[in-house]
Amino acid sequence: MGATGYIGGRLAPQLALEGHEVRCLTRRPDHLAEIDWASSVEICEGDALDPASLEAAMVDIDVVYYLVHSIGTGSTFEETDRQAARNTAEAAAGAGLARIIYLGGLVPTSDDVSPHLASRAEVGQIFLDGAVPAVVLQAGVILGSGSASFEMLRYLTERLPAMVTPRWVSSLVQPIAVRDVLSYLAGALDLEPGTDRRFDIAGPDILSYREMMQRYASVAGLKRRIIIPVPVLTPWLSSQWINVVTPVPKAIAQPLVESLRNDAVAHEHDIEALIPLDLCPFDEAVRLALERIRLADVVTRWSGASWPGAPSNPMPTDPDWSGGTAYRDDRDLPVDVPPQDLWRAIEGIGGDHGWYSFPLAWAVRGLLDRAVGGVGLRRGRRHPDRLVLGDAVDFWRVEALERGRLLRLRAEMRLPGEAWLEFSITDEGDKTVLHQHALFIPRGLLGTLYWWSVYPFHGVVFGSMIANLAKAALAHPEPAPDPEAAAAADGALDPDPEPTLPR
Repeated sequence: MGATGYIGGRLAPQLALEGHEVRCLTRRPDHLAEIDWASSVEICEGDALDPASLEAAMVDIDVVYYLVHSIGTGSTFEETDRQAARNTAEAAAGAGLARIIYLGGLVPTSDDVSPHLASRAEVGQIFLDGAVPAVVLQAGVILGSGSASFEMLRYLTERLPAMVTPRWVSSLVQPIAVRDVLSYLAGALDLEPGTDRRFDIAGPDILSYREMMQRYASVAGLKRRIIIPVPVLTPWLSSQWINVVTPVPKAIAQPLVESLRNDAVAHEHDIEALIPLDLCPFDEAVRLALERIRLADVVTRWSGASWPGAPSNPMPTDPDWSGGTAYRDDRDLPVDVPPQDLWRAIEGIGGDHGWYSFPLAWAVRGLLDRAVGGVGLRRGRRHPDRLVLGDAVDFWRVEALERGRLLRLRAEMRLPGEAWLEFSITDEGDKTVLHQHALFIPRGLLGTLYWWSVYPFHGVVFGSMIANLAKAALAHPEPAPDPEAAAAADGALDPDPEPTLPR
């Protein structure tokens, strides 16, 4: 459970490579359809909040991995996590499973525990109190390309050569490399039958968050940072600042920051005798993650999870949608390039490539979205040129993808309504035609007012977007393949042994 998340998206292919039969439960099976390892696992549709779907998913399996949580989903996340865990424990007992394996967080010994960590601990206790033996692994900061904790560390350190910081930068942290987390999760399958307990998992280094930033700067080749802690910055204020400086929105940053107000170190190391590992030191974990980012080979990313409040229904396909008011902006443009060149420009939209129109307007819209708690534009993309279903693209998400023909993006920005942006290509013999469709379904009067307030800008934004997409395709045709370069790339060593299936 949680195969589309940051850890699950890496663990599932590793287990498949090790010869295990893997079944992945997801609310959106189509989001796994184009993942490289999808053909190596069984995919079934279900939801931890739907007991019936859990019962069906647990038929003829031995162990369930529980890798879901509700961080960033709002004030009711604790009840959501509690109910999902109870449903899972009951379904596992009914199916006669041998083990539940859960990844939670290191829990401080003090009574002043953040709501996020308290909820993670409660979920672990629900499994330990259940009828099925549970292995509860508790980790602190996870270091790996694309993790929310690593992105916070990375952007704070890289963008701020000098900073005034809250007191939590002096809290002790025992980070762990993502590959070691995966090894412990996989190794938990082979623990003695009936094992029913918590295990702390952590890397070899105990550092303050301030030391982590200085060590990161050293590995990244940056100058030593000037860090001045002050007592007046609360976790709430810190999350606002992180929301401005990093891609991580405050809905996720705030619970992470609140968790850092206490020391997060392992209280016992029993797991090391049961699952012996050569644990990756902090500096090496940072180097490997940065190398993955440099090569645009980030396997999973924190932004892979759906954003709270985003519409769950697909874009209406009927142009004369009859369920209520729908506003559209439709444009078509013949382009004198082969379809594959046009598709390459479409698939590269967003992130570092931008939106091909009125950059200032997009930047302002992104800042406004961050200001009201949205994800903004800095969420970026997992890969600079290639998309898969379910990928985040700034404040959009890939809802439909027919490679070479259609890309549909669903808005996850804060809006008084639901919005989609769709690009499609038709090959009409002597010409290639680019079709661009924007659809907005307002929510109440505020939604209608919003549409008409931005309507005067549509000619600039959408008109220049379709024109500049065509220009990009004309300016950068797809190069002919270079056999020697391809052979060299195939023979290159993987700089980061985070387990993945061959691409």
